[in-house]
Amino acid sequence: MARKKQRAAAAPAMRPAPVAASTHGQVVFVLALMLMVVPAVGVPHEEMLQDTLKSMLVAFFTLGALLLFFWQQRQRTEPLHWHGLLWFPLMLAAYALGSMAWSHTYLAGVEAIRWTVFALLLWLGLNTLERELLPKLALGAHVGAVIACFWGLLQFWFDFGYFPQGPNPASTFVNRNFAAEFVICVLPFSAYLLLRARSNTAVAAYAFTTAFNLVFILATGTRSALITLLFLAVLLPLAAWLYRGQWAFSGWDRDRRYIAGSVFVSTVLLLGSITTGNAEMLREHETGDRGKTALARGLSRTLSVTQAEEYTQNSFSVRWTMWKATGRMIADRPLAGVGAGAWEVDVPRYQAEGTQLETDYYVHNEILQLLAEYGLAGWTALLGLLGFLLRAAWRTLRDRSAEGMAEGPVRSTALLGLFVVLMVSNAGFPWRLATTGALFALYLAVLAASDLRLGAQRFSGMAALRWRPAFSRAAMAVSVLALGLAVYISQQAALAEHKLIRAVKLALTISQSGLPDDPRWEPVKREMLQLLREGVTIMPHYRKVTPMAADELARWGDWKNAVWIWQSVAESRPYVAALLLNIARGYSQTGEIPQALDYLERSRKLQPNALALASIEVVALSKSDKPAEAAALARRYFADDRYDLDLVNVAWGVALRSKDWDLGIQAMQLRIGRWPELRIESWLRLGNVYAREKKDDAKALEAFRAAVAAATHPEERAEVAKLVPPPYQARL
Repeated sequence: MARKKQRAAAAPAMRPAPVAASTHGQVVFVLALMLMVVPAVGVPHEEMLQDTLKSMLVAFFTLGALLLFFWQQRQRTEPLHWHGLLWFPLMLAAYALGSMAWSHTYLAGVEAIRWTVFALLLWLGLNTLERELLPKLALGAHVGAVIACFWGLLQFWFDFGYFPQGPNPASTFVNRNFAAEFVICVLPFSAYLLLRARSNTAVAAYAFTTAFNLVFILATGTRSALITLLFLAVLLPLAAWLYRGQWAFSGWDRDRRYIAGSVFVSTVLLLGSITTGNAEMLREHETGDRGKTALARGLSRTLSVTQAEEYTQNSFSVRWTMWKATGRMIADRPLAGVGAGAWEVDVPRYQAEGTQLETDYYVHNEILQLLAEYGLAGWTALLGLLGFLLRAAWRTLRDRSAEGMAEGPVRSTALLGLFVVLMVSNAGFPWRLATTGALFALYLAVLAASDLRLGAQRFSGMAALRWRPAFSRAAMAVSVLALGLAVYISQQAALAEHKLIRAVKLALTISQSGLPDDPRWEPVKREMLQLLREGVTIMPHYRKVTPMAADELARWGDWKNAVWIWQSVAESRPYVAALLLNIARGYSQTGEIPQALDYLERSRKLQPNALALASIEVVALSKSDKPAEAAALARRYFADDRYDLDLVNVAWGVALRSKDWDLGIQAMQLRIGRWPELRIESWLRLGNVYAREKKDDAKALEAFRAAVAAATHPEERAEVAKLVPPPYQARL
């Protein structure tokens, strides 16, 4: 009994100190402005990735809000506040810092910064998010989502192309899944604003804009968001009913209820029925029957989860492949993990036999990636977070006191927001994206600040942080230094991306010209190589972009420059068999056979049965002045049915150099049988071998006739016939 009295007496001491709401309001305004600006803006060109800009903005806004907060607290002597939730990002940040010593230093450093920014947002929200200030934060997130959806629906309806992107409509997010996951995560805030609206104008405005955002989610066809939406369709009305006495909607008259319902439904039906004008989405509909309106697309994509081929051929099967590889990684390193951020480095070691390229650069499942990278630290942090959220949900439902009911709308909104974040985390990577990551931190902050107001000390890890004016001044100095460091890092990241992406664009331009050896491209090639060297010097770990330039150089035959670019990437990604094979192929083409064999062996250890090994091995033997051995090896691979197009083409080259016409004939016959799209060229090659080398007139004529017959149109047949040697043209 004495202990109960002590806890009851201690609880009020943990409540926030009486600081003016207007003081906190300025900091919350900065946080709300962040949630509005970051999703609303994007890069109008391809020389910076969209999430790079968003990550910069989140860092700047967070550090700016922190600096403002400490400035306002410069005379403060009352304690500030701590919550056990802060151990979630801090434990992960500490692990990331430690893993820099033994895992991938750069990627672990990025993870440490990410979790540190997350922790700062969470702590700042804990100490500033008064209940009366939550509408300001919710409004910022809602307006940001509306602007993002506006850009996205312009892309859907009118093929608006201001923001370069991948799968449309992606708004300012480069990928429509990222955009949809952000908007669905904001939806609990949107519902919060609608349910507390009092005037007819506010009710109509929030009903329309929430429905507008919903139309965008339908237009993207993102299934993780659509399935989550089905859960919200049940949970949001339940939360509204449980706290109906605290929501303004319970006092709406008939007119307001009619306005809310009619505006919401009519907006979804009318805007959702507009046919897309986006050429890419029309092609998707033609090939996959995905629907030409937002409503049809949303319905089609939701129903697609019931189709069997989705789990054997389509995108879910690809994700399942990544999840299985991640499961093997977790089983192999259950305690230590592979290191923060190092999933993309280590995943090639756990992929299926014969896989030479990474399936993707992220797991598309935040839970699995956390466990694979962070090991025991990840398990501890995740179980602690889930345990807290389950307890918070239970406590929210059970607390029917006056204060508990007053906190109900706030807590239910935060819990629903966190539920959405965790739902989409099972099929994407929202924690790693700036916008959704910031929302995740602030939803936790809303819940933690509510705990503080309720005096919920038990199991919450709340504590008072003694504070002095000197601490504020020191914290301001650290914030200024951190802001300066963020500016420097952002400038370097932007510069590296500009140089590397600019170089790739130049390389693609040269390739698309069809005349990469034309002397007029020499100045452009020099500029491209200079940009690559400068970009790689700043950022030697850019796996996603840098190899694209090397691939183009290899197509032109510039193997020397292609090799050093591939090597710069392989130093950071040493387990990607395709990269090692490319380097081996490059060395074999330049005649540096010992280096080629070294990389060939490294690749063989990773993927001993990769088909690409065969062609490089044959090339290496051929370049080593061992044409007979190269031909014999090619024949052995053909006999074992272990060949790809590259090996067939290499065998043809070996046959030409060594005058082994039987090997050449076999290579072309295999080419015709397995790659019919190349049959015209293959038949012509066979015909020339029979005519000029084998002196077999009948087989030569048969091959030339097959080449002409393989053409599909009369005009094409006429062009093919012109390629037949004159003695045979009249006999076709």
